[in-house]
Amino acid sequence: MDRFNAMQVFVRVAEEQGFAAAARALNMSPAAVTRTIAQLEDIIGARLLTRTTRTVTMTEAGVQYLADCKRLLADLHEVEAAAGGAYAKPSGVLRITAPVQFGQMHIAPIVGRYLDQYPDMRAHLLLFDRIVNIVEEGIDLAVRIGHLADSSLSAVRLGQVRQVVCGAPEYFERTGFPLTPADLATHRIVASTGSSARLDWHFKSPTGGRNIHLSPDVKWQTNSIEAAREATMNGWGIMRMLSYQAAPFIAGGKLITVLDDYRPDPVPVHLVHPEGRHAPAKVRSFIDLAVETLRSNPVLNSN
Repeated sequence: MDRFNAMQVFVRVAEEQGFAAAARALNMSPAAVTRTIAQLEDIIGARLLTRTTRTVTMTEAGVQYLADCKRLLADLHEVEAAAGGAYAKPSGVLRITAPVQFGQMHIAPIVGRYLDQYPDMRAHLLLFDRIVNIVEEGIDLAVRIGHLADSSLSAVRLGQVRQVVCGAPEYFERTGFPLTPADLATHRIVASTGSSARLDWHFKSPTGGRNIHLSPDVKWQTNSIEAAREATMNGWGIMRMLSYQAAPFIAGGKLITVLDDYRPDPVPVHLVHPEGRHAPAKVRSFIDLAVETLRSNPVLNSN
């Protein structure tokens, strides 16, 4: 039996001073009302109402229980209203995680605009180049780059990125351009990777769409994308990075992309969250702002 529902039935019977009137008000059958009160009395172990053919009066225990029920139900409604407010208006702290570079370049500016729009909100932006378990770590939203594994998380697509191969104009003036992935064997390779120097580069043949995989000989390896990119822009060699990481430097003339005809398929960028359709307002409002901002960004939506 739903105890709170039973309390509401009891309060209505007391207020209406009758089972039939309470049943009409609650859109229940009189038998269901009678059964609910009987079950409630069994649980409490005391008679709450005295019934005659014409009237219903409360016992001494019923009078006290009525006061307690009204207080508890009022508290419950207050709690529900407070919780409902979080779903109607952004409130509290919004915790977001994203890859380091993507977060710096694309999410941090949105966080600033978000806090301008909702000055009562606070935000924590956590930047990691690893997959964060957002449920275990109490994260509201996470940016994920790449194809999503099946999960219970809800996802909103923001755009797409792809791997690009880049070098500085002065480097290519000295060496010439690689025309096929196989030509990379004659070039110096810079890589931002983990602990292993071995890495796989993927390309797609312009004829027939055949996938091409190769492992270039890495001459300069670092765990910092910034350091690798700086070395590349200084003309030391060629590196591969995601298109959004290269875009500002391509636009500024510091980098040139090569092997564009062999570019692999793009990968999606999503915002994921664990709330599903019942996401609170702080999550929904940030998603709306991120979608509005990033879906119109050509860096994340070009072919």
